[in-house]
Amino acid sequence: MSAMRYVATLALALACAISWSGFGSASAQERFITLASTTSTEESGLFGHLIPIFRAGTGIDVHVVAVGTGQALAIGARGDADALLVHDRKGEDKFIADRNGIDRRDVMYNDFVLVGPKSDPASVKGLRDVQEAFARIAHASASFASRGDDSGTNRMELRIWSLLDLEPRGASWYRELGSGMGATLNTAVEMNAYVLTDRASWAHFQNRGDLAILVEGDKRLLNPYGSILVNPAKWPNVKAEPARIWHEWLTSADGQAAITSYRVNGEQLFFVGKPGDSTPSQ
Repeated sequence: MSAMRYVATLALALACAISWSGFGSASAQERFITLASTTSTEESGLFGHLIPIFRAGTGIDVHVVAVGTGQALAIGARGDADALLVHDRKGEDKFIADRNGIDRRDVMYNDFVLVGPKSDPASVKGLRDVQEAFARIAHASASFASRGDDSGTNRMELRIWSLLDLEPRGASWYRELGSGMGATLNTAVEMNAYVLTDRASWAHFQNRGDLAILVEGDKRLLNPYGSILVNPAKWPNVKAEPARIWHEWLTSADGQAAITSYRVNGEQLFFVGKPGDSTPSQ
């Protein structure tokens, strides 16, 4: 073989090797989905528990974009995620009605709790009526930290104010933060303020300062989570098949058992299926 032909052959072999190597890398990279979800599922530690179990059983990884539910729905509506796990049923139903998603399923639930300073300047401790608690906070002009980020938690909070025909925005005692649950809780500690949080995030939160759960048990505070597939008919580039595997697993016996098994300090933080007639308060 001439030197020139040898060089040409070697170059061709090298090009093929690079091509096949790139193909293999691309194939490996395709074994993940993008999941738009809430900060509560991330900050509670749930995904750190669930995703390794799912990955070990399927070989599919899950890349989580943890934002407020409103932002997660917007990401899905742009086709920039393959699946959603969110907690605002009204927003979820609109997402389906707008043909952005398909096959919404109940996955799990917990509840919201009202946390506040142990000194309790608004005298809400022990109430089981969250509207009464919010009314007392407003009447006392007691400091209140709001996520202000269009999350499921923020939407729940605003619905409570709306039921009272109260508009706290702009009041000196009310602070909108535009932040996730963990950051909002940290600010509430600094302000010694009342704050609405999901129970799982609170259980996982360590920097509690002088704050404690003061109001819980109102059925209006139930917090259901739904899994939705982004509609591949509208967004052909979504990873429909692996997203479907994740979606099916979450609602399978194995997935539900994995959710149920997640605990912090022995406390079960998420309850599978659809909310029943009682809250999961401790």
